[in-house]
Amino acid sequence: MNRLVSYSIAALILLSVLMSTLFVVDQRQYAIVFALGEVKKVINEPGLHFKLPPPFQNVLFLDKRILTLDTPEADRFITAEKKNILVDAYVKWRIIDPRLYFVSFTGEERRAQDRMSQIIKAALNEEITKRTVREVISGERGKVMNAIHKKVTDEAKQIGVEIIDVRLKRVDYVEQINNSVYDRMKAERVRVANELRSTGAAESEKIRADADRQRTVILAEAYRDAEGMRGEGDAKATQIYSQAFGQNPEFYKFYRSLEAYRASFKNRSDMMVLDPNSEFFKYFRNAGVTGGASNVAPPSPPAKK
Repeated sequence: MNRLVSYSIAALILLSVLMSTLFVVDQRQYAIVFALGEVKKVINEPGLHFKLPPPFQNVLFLDKRILTLDTPEADRFITAEKKNILVDAYVKWRIIDPRLYFVSFTGEERRAQDRMSQIIKAALNEEITKRTVREVISGERGKVMNAIHKKVTDEAKQIGVEIIDVRLKRVDYVEQINNSVYDRMKAERVRVANELRSTGAAESEKIRADADRQRTVILAEAYRDAEGMRGEGDAKATQIYSQAFGQNPEFYKFYRSLEAYRASFKNRSDMMVLDPNSEFFKYFRNAGVTGGASNVAPPSPPAKK
């Protein structure tokens, strides 16, 4: 019985030793096999692998995916104008040389992030101090990120890391000068608005003056054409009258007298003081009118008042 227990214990010990020699590498990881702090081999391919049991050999797994380094809070930098700004950035990175990465940081990701934060901050400080606030915020923001990426790439390779991308999330003034900046921006917007209003008012007056000029020209041309047509009509009417009445001048005189009578005796309340023997009552005195005019009885002359 004691022998059976001994065999069982030995089998368990042997099984645990055999299990400690096997390890599985995930496709998202690197595996570093080391002994007493010395790297023996680096495994990039996923699958089942073998090693010596501890303490002869140990395995450290490193993430081969793209990782993110995000600053916990914005850092303060000074621009070329000697103004303080706050810059919040993040970095995309990954391990490309597991052996060099392990030698540099003994596989501790926290130490690697601290080192990369120092590199990024130094590159940001170097680029921002050469530019103004406007250039950093909008004008040359892309150039700043590209320059920082280029500067940190070589340094990152020395610790086994590849910098994929560097981005500036936020660039802002410090709280002490925010109000003055906002006031200056507001004044600039007000100036632009006033300039646009002035330009619009000038254009409005120009359009209104042009419209008035065109209206005056159109009315003058219309009046000219109307007067010309009226003159042509009057001339044509005069010509027709002359042709019509020229055939019988006496009848024309009679017709004109009738028109004068009609205009003079239009209202019953009108009163005229005239000599009955005047030329005006010529056709009232004659029983018949030469030239075919109808007989008209002369009215009694109006009483003199």
